[in-house]
Amino acid sequence: MKALILNNKVVDVVNTKFEVAPTMTWMDCTSECKNGWTVVDGVLTAPVEIVLTYDKKRKQEYPSIADQLDDIYHNGIDAWKATIKKTKDKYPKP
Repeated sequence: MKALILNNKVVDVVNTKFEVAPTMTWMDCTSECKNGWTVVDGVLTAPVEIVLTYDKKRKQEYPSIADQLDDIYHNGIDAWKATIKKTKDKYPKP
């Protein structure tokens, strides 16, 4: 397998090399190599998987503060609590 490298990042993985722009290079790679891997000190490296904690997952899923206030204004505090509870239940504290 061959990895096509641009700016130290794998942009394609193929079986056969083909002619590319001078800014790109080829590297031998294993079948595990995927687009998005990087070249670190001449070695193809998989991206580090970031594991989000429950609180960061909640923050990503909560509506914006403006939308929450709008929900309270139009639908009342109980409707807002129900909306927020769905996210809290989905990502409970450990």
